[in-house]
Amino acid sequence: MRARSILLVSSLALLSLTSIAAANPPAPVGGGGPSASAPAYDPTADYKAGIDAMLKNDYRAANRHFDNVLNALPRDSNVLLLSGLAKAGANDMRGAQRAYERSVRADQKNVDARRELGLLYAKNGDAKKAGQELAALKTQLTACNSACPNADKLKVAVNALETAIATPKPAAAAPSSMIFANAKTGDASYLTAIGLVNTHRYEEAIAQLKTAELAFGPHPDVLTYLGFSNRKLGRLDEAERYYQAALKVAPEHKGATEYYGELKIERGDLAGAKQMLARLTEICAFGCAEEQELRRWLDAAERS
Repeated sequence: MRARSILLVSSLALLSLTSIAAANPPAPVGGGGPSASAPAYDPTADYKAGIDAMLKNDYRAANRHFDNVLNALPRDSNVLLLSGLAKAGANDMRGAQRAYERSVRADQKNVDARRELGLLYAKNGDAKKAGQELAALKTQLTACNSACPNADKLKVAVNALETAIATPKPAAAAPSSMIFANAKTGDASYLTAIGLVNTHRYEEAIAQLKTAELAFGPHPDVLTYLGFSNRKLGRLDEAERYYQAALKVAPEHKGATEYYGELKIERGDLAGAKQMLARLTEICAFGCAEEQELRRWLDAAERS
């Protein structure tokens, strides 16, 4: 199935009409908005404020904003990583370590989180745990060929951690190696990801979506396409986590509701899919493409 585009509009950045026209993305869902209605709490606003505070070296303020986001989405790996960086910047190394550890548990493939956790272990003199993070990064690098989207990042992380283990240094503030993706980069990555999804290049799409997520935070459109891409790669548990996160941020998000219903059908949970369809019927008072598509999936599943 060809994924429908959802034009990215968040509180972090608004795309100009010129850039949207130039990108010429596929037709958007729901008239081009990120969701059917705005959520009661928009975590992207706190995410933006946290990024702004980090860039001003106001780590305590950044930590407060990231904590607000984590109250809504406690398992968001990128936000946990940034929370760790903010805590490290405020010289709360124990808090930083806990945040990095939670980030890695939430996403074992988060290269930045493993790098920062390993560096902190090394700086604290815990060579054994630093070595475990290095081994995990090397395993990812071994499984990654030259065309792998994370190849360069993994090489840099491995080299940095090998150096830190060989010459451990006292714990320091948030590292300059952490580059925050700006709105322009996030926009480009998102639109690139849509094209990759539509050509079934899901692993590459995920890498681009992760960059967009660093720029825009836990935006429901980005989370939805992360769920979609992981689902197409057979990672159903991971896909479900992203769909649930998207719906927690934006409960009336049509795309996430439809795709979550499709995932339930793939798992044989027709009752759960019917609940998603009922939700779409409620959201789409006058009908919508998402409702029609999920109904088609259910009809086909019930006939088989």
